[in-house]
Amino acid sequence: MRLRYGMNPHQIPASVEAIGAAPFAVVHGRPSYLNLLDAVAAWQVVREASAGSGTVAAASFKHVSPAGAALAGPIDPVTAGLFGVDPAADAVTRAYTRARDTDPKSSYGDLVAVSAPVTADLADLLRRVVSDGIIAPGYAPGTVGVLARKKNGAYLILEADPAFVPPAAEVREVYGLRFVQRRDEAPLPDGLPGDLRLALTTVRHTPSNAVVLVRDGATLGVAAGQQSRVDCVRLAGGKAEVWHRRRFVPADALAGIARVQDRVASQLRLAEAVVPPVPLAGVSLASDGALPFADTITEAARHGVRHIAEPGGSIRSTAVAEAARAHHIDITHTGLRLFRH
Repeated sequence: MRLRYGMNPHQIPASVEAIGAAPFAVVHGRPSYLNLLDAVAAWQVVREASAGSGTVAAASFKHVSPAGAALAGPIDPVTAGLFGVDPAADAVTRAYTRARDTDPKSSYGDLVAVSAPVTADLADLLRRVVSDGIIAPGYAPGTVGVLARKKNGAYLILEADPAFVPPAAEVREVYGLRFVQRRDEAPLPDGLPGDLRLALTTVRHTPSNAVVLVRDGATLGVAAGQQSRVDCVRLAGGKAEVWHRRRFVPADALAGIARVQDRVASQLRLAEAVVPPVPLAGVSLASDGALPFADTITEAARHGVRHIAEPGGSIRSTAVAEAARAHHIDITHTGLRLFRH
């Protein structure tokens, strides 16, 4: 398939080839290199999250990283008002609304992935937000027409094949070198609480170093591509704190603001002055690599983390475990390093 361009507009020509059967079909639009990288990464997150939870999952991707991911669950009044979504909307709409609400500033111009067919409710929401494209396993009648009018007709619509089985080996060519490795399909440990499972599923598809914070089936903060593990926790925790402060911005403060992106900007500005009456609590954290120092635990505790999943095996794991006990945080050692480069 001929692409619009490569990673940057000056990198032309660019193309992509399927190794055997293709994992998706292009329903509308002409993809770029990054569009497809975002789409296949986001689709893997929602496919795995849905399979692991037994419910609908959604993700909002930017620059090959999740800005947010969520399962279908309740939409609180703050989220409903911000996006103009009925709290009783269908599952796929609620899942995506929750995913985009993680970090609505970063989700501006995202690539959307959902594990269930697009409904009229979801198409209406997407019609009103700034987004570049979507990958889904199907589309209800009339929804493709609604979405195809976005971006002056350039909105990308991909239909994923839920039955697609990827090759066992992954191949990458960089600077005259060909890298080959087995695809990362290691199963997550059995018996994980739902929030830790969603956090691990999301962190598996987030560029390293990565940390993901989750509560009640939705991400609150995602940190990607950091060189320091404690900086990952600070970044993800800072995003979670912004999410928390946004819960206490009065709904009537956004009255009369029509466009979703303008409501988001106004809410974020007002949230800067909010001091929540209760601290953030009940948060689960997943790290793609072992927590190397106790400072990560101290930082995690500041953001209401009570459950952690990480590989374990650090030479300072004993000190990390002692810090966790001091902060009343449970740690699950998965034995799985989930780096993504």
